[in-house]
Amino acid sequence: MQFPPFTDDHDRLRAAVREFAEKELAPHKHEWDKQGHFPREVFNQLADLGVLGIRVAPEYGGLGLDWWSTVAFVEGLGHCRNAGVIMSILVDTDMATPIISEIGTPEQKEEFLAPVVRGEKIAALGVSEPGAGSDVASIRCTAKKDGGDYIINGSKTFITNGSFADFITLAVRTGPEGHAGISLVLFPTNTPGFSVGKKLDKLGTRSVDSSELFFDNCRIPQRYLLGQENAGFYYIMTNFQGERLVAALMSNMSMEIAIGDAIKYGKERQAFGRPIGSFQVWKHKFAEHLTALEASKALTYQAVQRIASGKDPTKLVSMSKLYASDMLQDVLYDCLQFHGGWGFIEEYDIARAYRDARLVPIGGGTSEVMKEIIWKWTELGG
Repeated sequence: MQFPPFTDDHDRLRAAVREFAEKELAPHKHEWDKQGHFPREVFNQLADLGVLGIRVAPEYGGLGLDWWSTVAFVEGLGHCRNAGVIMSILVDTDMATPIISEIGTPEQKEEFLAPVVRGEKIAALGVSEPGAGSDVASIRCTAKKDGGDYIINGSKTFITNGSFADFITLAVRTGPEGHAGISLVLFPTNTPGFSVGKKLDKLGTRSVDSSELFFDNCRIPQRYLLGQENAGFYYIMTNFQGERLVAALMSNMSMEIAIGDAIKYGKERQAFGRPIGSFQVWKHKFAEHLTALEASKALTYQAVQRIASGKDPTKLVSMSKLYASDMLQDVLYDCLQFHGGWGFIEEYDIARAYRDARLVPIGGGTSEVMKEIIWKWTELGG
């Protein structure tokens, strides 16, 4: 059996997305970072390409394809060379909306999911709060019943797409303290009482916002509850597996592109009368990094296979995110060092990639949390 099981269809999808990323997105990589945002029309273009609903059922406008198609999509998208743009798109396609596909009612899918697939609405995921990041069980944003509605009060922070999303897949507290009192709701951002605070001034991924969000007696109908009330913690943990998996795929692509750029640079740049890539110290460095890249891709593909087969992927996904995000730091450090002074200059992609990479061991669950999960599952015999 071929592994990974990519078919000609997967390869065509990857090639089509890569061509779009290189022609339509990559030329603006520096400009959008400086602006701190990129055009909403990018989502319309992706909708026209037909890739905003890769695993979404056809009755809601999606392609109804497999997880390996998502892999091909992420690997093609990586060639836009801007992690902020990639993250914004993947929040929309693979972090905020898969849970709607899985547990949403037909009415919720028609109102929220189908417009995302058509590029008409953009989604955000609202979990992190000023006092609750990886510790999801500690969230305090509340949703209290009032007649047939929920009244929502509280705040969120570090929310990608938060300043321009049309709705938020929002984690709220509907019950007692701890993990058993959390629910998920779909929150339209045109709801009275909702406001966006300052866009946080970040180290990296500067082409997309990370915003503070505030909810002041926001009223939404109870029909916007996703799944069962007080079961949200379980849904979030399940949803995290896809989020962490695409983070590992993003990391692998960033490594692959950075190594390729460095090798090319090493053939052109001269020092002491010879190409700098011809020095043994760098040959060996990149031999190590190429090996780490292949190991990371193999581990990530094993995690994809696990989730695609319907088996619990938690341990392998945690391993793949941990390993890919850690290797990414090492690889990009050396790739920047290899460029010398030019690596410190913004016109070179490696400078932006180096900054952007620092988020990966933090977002979607820190590396320390990944280690705790891996050890927990090991102790349980998983």
